[in-house]
Amino acid sequence: DARASRAAAPPRAPAPMTTPPAPRRDLAAEPEVARLCNAVKSAAADRRIAMNDTDITEMSIENRALEGIFLCFQYPVAIPGVGMAYFLRSALNAHRKHQGKDEMDALEFLNNAKAILSELGLDDSFLKRSINDGFSGGEKKKSEIIQLLTINPKLAVLDETDSGLDVDALRTVAKGVNKFKNENNSVLIITHYQRLLNYIKPDVVHLMIDGKIVESGDMSLVERVEKDGYSWLEK
Repeated sequence: DARASRAAAPPRAPAPMTTPPAPRRDLAAEPEVARLCNAVKSAAADRRIAMNDTDITEMSIENRALEGIFLCFQYPVAIPGVGMAYFLRSALNAHRKHQGKDEMDALEFLNNAKAILSELGLDDSFLKRSINDGFSGGEKKKSEIIQLLTINPKLAVLDETDSGLDVDALRTVAKGVNKFKNENNSVLIITHYQRLLNYIKPDVVHLMIDGKIVESGDMSLVERVEKDGYSWLEK
């Protein structure tokens, strides 16, 4: 018999039972999101955003930052594995390069960073930790103020930086902002409460409701809101 013998093939395992993935939610199709997107597109088509005579409307986030805009987040994110010292020096030197300056070497940076920490009453160990990894809420906000003072931007936007802070952390944040602000830069503080403004005295106060500025004034406006709330503005 010239026929080659064949080994019996092993029985096939049954196909595993799988659950089809849930359909992806199309946020853009939802009415509220669609209206918001259309409003943003309309506003962008009708208006331009300029900073120091530079049009930044279509500029990337990175380039806006290099132009001098800095944002303190309400809820800063953690970036495990990226050290504070490495991040701060990289960010600082990116700005210096954009400004046509030489990079800051490691020793000069370290001395500068330690001086900032000392002025804020913070420990040098901040520089050895990963960005916001394992930080308390107050430590995350302090971390952002360290970044602010290191980079020294032209415009700092503080998005509810006072949210969730105890008194000591609030004072540290305020101390850093007061050290930063001068006649060559600007600070925009977004807040719902007066307590941060007890430590950082604003030059101008704007009250916003539903995306529109409804009243402008000085610190007396903040004091009235603290006393009477916002209801008098909605009448």
